[in-house]
Amino acid sequence: MQHTLTDQLVDDHTILQVVVGSRAFGLSSAASDTDRRGVFALPASAFWGLRKPARHHDGPLDEQVRWEVERVCTLGLAANPTVLEVLHSPLIETCTPLGAELRALTPAFLSRRVADTYLRYATAQFAKAERGIARTGAPVWRHVMHLVRLLTAGGDLVRTGRLVLDVGADRDRLLAVKAGEVPWADIVAWRDQLVRRMTTDLATSPLPDQPDEGRVEQWLISVRERSVRCSS
Repeated sequence: MQHTLTDQLVDDHTILQVVVGSRAFGLSSAASDTDRRGVFALPASAFWGLRKPARHHDGPLDEQVRWEVERVCTLGLAANPTVLEVLHSPLIETCTPLGAELRALTPAFLSRRVADTYLRYATAQFAKAERGIARTGAPVWRHVMHLVRLLTAGGDLVRTGRLVLDVGADRDRLLAVKAGEVPWADIVAWRDQLVRRMTTDLATSPLPDQPDEGRVEQWLISVRERSVRCSS
């Protein structure tokens, strides 16, 4: 059984908090939520007992989720799109010295592995959208918009080695998808084009074949070691 985390404990150990979602993607409106995601680094002693602390914490603000730093490292090395967006969001609300170190470490998480992760996720979610069409006649258009956006960002990352969250010139077209104004056949064609481009660009991508797991692990160990020294 895991230890229950409190808002105050997570607040006290938060090293990075950013805004993601529509506001970071350049797709927000006046009615958009503010999606906050963050990273906290618990003291090493929290892991010494039999009952380990939870690896994530929701709240207390609406649409606020924070993960323990080890979980962020694990997901980041697996090219998890959500975690990569947290590490690259330009909308920073909290960043301690440890948070700045984590942000500086972001290149170590990037590798050609992102193509597989992004494509597998998009394929599964598009299949879910198609089941929604078969069941109700329409998918959740907001989800479809974000799938296309994810494929676009992933393709740019594979091609350039940089993850840019803002959708730029695709804003109006993506918002039209969200409004249900783009025929499904056109969305499928757009998706297929993005998939082909990402697959083709993978062979010449500037990204390394694998993330730098050793560098990430070394940093995580240093975070734990410093925590022990500070508490002694």
